[in-house]
Amino acid sequence: MEKKIPVNTITRDIKDLAAPTGNIYETVVILAKRANQIALAEKKELAKKLEDFRGERDTMDEVFENKEQIEISKYYERQPKPDLVAIAEFEAGELYYRVAQEDGAV
Repeated sequence: MEKKIPVNTITRDIKDLAAPTGNIYETVVILAKRANQIALAEKKELAKKLEDFRGERDTMDEVFENKEQIEISKYYERQPKPDLVAIAEFEAGELYYRVAQEDGAV
C-alpha cells in the first residue's frame, strides 16, 4: 500500500500541525529529525545502487551504464522530498516521539 504524498509543497494550518504536541516548535523539531532520517536512508540506498557502476569499464559499457545511472538518479529526483514525507507521516499519526523529562523535580 503506497501513501499519497504530494511532490510539491502545500499550505498547512500551523494550528493543526501544533495540535499533537501543543507546541509548533516541538513539532518542527520532530519533523526535522524525521526528515533527516528519511534523507539519510535515501542517500544510503542511492549510494548502494550506484556502487555497482564503479570500477574499470570499456567505453561502450560506460555509455550504457551511464544511462542506467541517469535513470536511477531521475527516479530519486521524482520521489517526494523527505520533509514532505515526514509531514505526511506526522499528520497520519505514524510517528512515535516522546518528550524527555527534566530531572529538576521538587
